Amino acid sequence: MKSERPDYSASVRPGRHTRAIADRAFPVVFAQRVAATARFYETLGFEQHFQLPPDGEPGYVGLRRGAYEVAVVAAEWPRQQYDASVADGVRFEMFVYVDELDRIVEELRAGGAEVLREPADMPWGERVAYVTDPDGNPVALAQAA
Repeated sequence: MKSERPDYSASVRPGRHTRAIADRAFPVVFAQRVAATARFYETLGFEQHFQLPPDGEPGYVGLRRGAYEVAVVAAEWPRQQYDASVADGVRFEMFVYVDELDRIVEELRAGGAEVLREPADMPWGERVAYVTDPDGNPVALAQAA
């Protein structure tokens, strides 16, 4: 049976909600080891700006890199909040631009990250590598030409 899903296309026209919607959105990474996953993203230039609880082992870490944000939360969060479980396998891919791609890949490898694809020059002019965060999520690292 096909579920009926609302059609939101009419509500996303440019300018429609300029006063009602804040200019902020970020992905949430579900992690078995919140602190380790947050440290991984800190290696990519993100800085911690918030943690819950404030002391001890975190269940939530908010990270920023310039205007960009990512949150890392305990894998139990979906079950606790909306009765869903985190699926096995690839759940998303983060794409992060870095300076000194080769150096970052070696630093991550030395820290235990799995390198899925070594740095390579792409036909579109960027240099790209793929690693995993501590929970096995693929992270593309790219260096602009």
